[in-house]
Amino acid sequence: MTVRLLTNIGRMWTGNDVISNAALLVHNDRIAWVGRAADLPQSVPGVVDDIVDVDQVENLSGALVTPGLIDAHTHPVYAGNRYAEMAMRSSGSSPSAINAAGGGIGSTVTVTRGTDPWTLCNGVRERLRSWLLSGTTTVEAKTGYHLTRDGELADVRLLRELEKEPMMPRVHVTFLAAHVVPPEYFGRQRDYVEAVGAWCADAAAAGADSVDVYCDEGHFTTEESRWVLASGRNVGLLPRVHAGAYSRRGAVQLAAELGCASADLLHHTSDEDIAVLSRYGVPAVLCPATAMQRGSLPPVRRMISQGVTIALGSDHNPGHCGITSMALVISLAVAAFGMSVGDALRAATLGGATVLGAPDRGVLAPGRLADIVQWDADHEGAFAWSFGLKPRRVWRGGMPVQ
Repeated sequence: MTVRLLTNIGRMWTGNDVISNAALLVHNDRIAWVGRAADLPQSVPGVVDDIVDVDQVENLSGALVTPGLIDAHTHPVYAGNRYAEMAMRSSGSSPSAINAAGGGIGSTVTVTRGTDPWTLCNGVRERLRSWLLSGTTTVEAKTGYHLTRDGELADVRLLRELEKEPMMPRVHVTFLAAHVVPPEYFGRQRDYVEAVGAWCADAAAAGADSVDVYCDEGHFTTEESRWVLASGRNVGLLPRVHAGAYSRRGAVQLAAELGCASADLLHHTSDEDIAVLSRYGVPAVLCPATAMQRGSLPPVRRMISQGVTIALGSDHNPGHCGITSMALVISLAVAAFGMSVGDALRAATLGGATVLGAPDRGVLAPGRLADIVQWDADHEGAFAWSFGLKPRRVWRGGMPVQ
């Protein structure tokens, strides 16, 4: 049993409010007490009889402290890179020209399938470690670059095993076999959809938490997406959907119909879509880096004003975005989406916890996981200034990781 006292916190952003001159008491992997340092109790029942008997006292030198950040949308299980494709896209090449040159998601599928498991695992391990060291203590991680039953299930198991290693963030595993149709199913899209639906039970048994489908032009129709999501939901997976990345195809309405845990991306979102998200309580996961690349920013302020829960994601993937810093994502959300620093921070903590169905994190409060970040700043406004604020220290479950 370990009791740790973090004190001399200049400013603590708890997820709900701000406390100046704060302190925080950690018991094993949970927060036992949080508040103003002047109000620190002499004892905490069941934790410590006398505050002078705590095992460790850490002086945080007046720094800003927040909950560990949560990245609610990533694609980290892949091999290779698509740098040449990125250069072509920046020069104005069309998707068809990029595909003709050997780019696109299919190119990552080919390289990932041809990569030995050891090399693939090492690449994913380094990416996950980068998230944790930048202050992100929970990462939603999708499969989706094997597109075979055995390959996708192996990816689920890989993510579950990596989570157990030292220096790893917590991982929420999302089964995304319905990413695109693989080449061996060319002309048989319906067969692939039915196959993915049948794999969902195996994915749940392997350790997946959610099922996702890319409902958009060039990917899967609303009806196909409904089949996959319903199959996943029936075996206990949280349904979520890539919605409106390139066009509006009814994905938001589908998310409402199925009670999805989130509708993600939403680059093309109408007032009608916002009303549906608000009415049915479907949270939105927004990825500012990808939205900026595609030149289509979702109307975030309107979403917030209508009560839509917002979470933020990096959308880390080999074809568009290599970000593993949620501090940078917060900066981009403020600059590109016009979010306030408080709204962006909330979306990167409490919002992420909401969409992942993880009420034990995202807030600094008694009983929550002691996932905590001390930042190289004394005010949360630094997130808007720094474009990638660096942490001084990160604690995962009360244990320092750097």
